[in-house]
Amino acid sequence: MPRFYYHGLFRSRALYLLAQRGFVRVLFQTGLKRDARLKDVPTIYELMDKYKTSDGVRRLAKVVLASGDFGRPIVAPPGVPADRIKILRDAFNKSVNDPALLAEAEKRQLEMDPGTGEELESLAKEVITAPSDVVERMKKLLGM
Repeated sequence: MPRFYYHGLFRSRALYLLAQRGFVRVLFQTGLKRDARLKDVPTIYELMDKYKTSDGVRRLAKVVLASGDFGRPIVAPPGVPADRIKILRDAFNKSVNDPALLAEAEKRQLEMDPGTGEELESLAKEVITAPSDVVERMKKLLGM
């Protein structure tokens, strides 16, 4: 059987089915946390811990890969009072944990892995406050 090599980002059910059937081998995950379906596959962050990657490279990786963790965020404009943000976040968390919604998503084979507002806010702050050397390296990667 011929061997093919491909590197890329997958976030679909198809990847997991291909891996399950032995057609692809997933070397690492790019998310902040492991996908439960690939429980034996380390995240890039775990590999960076294992191989003692420098802080600068870690920050660059976080900036490059953050978009995958943001997914499809629900955002509000600047200046919304904290109490209203809390109401919106609580309502969102309650909704995505509703047993009826989860049952319907499972029935339709839809993936549900929502992040919390607090997690996404923390990630956004980390990306936005990246040091200038990380920003310059990112610009170089983008050909800017």
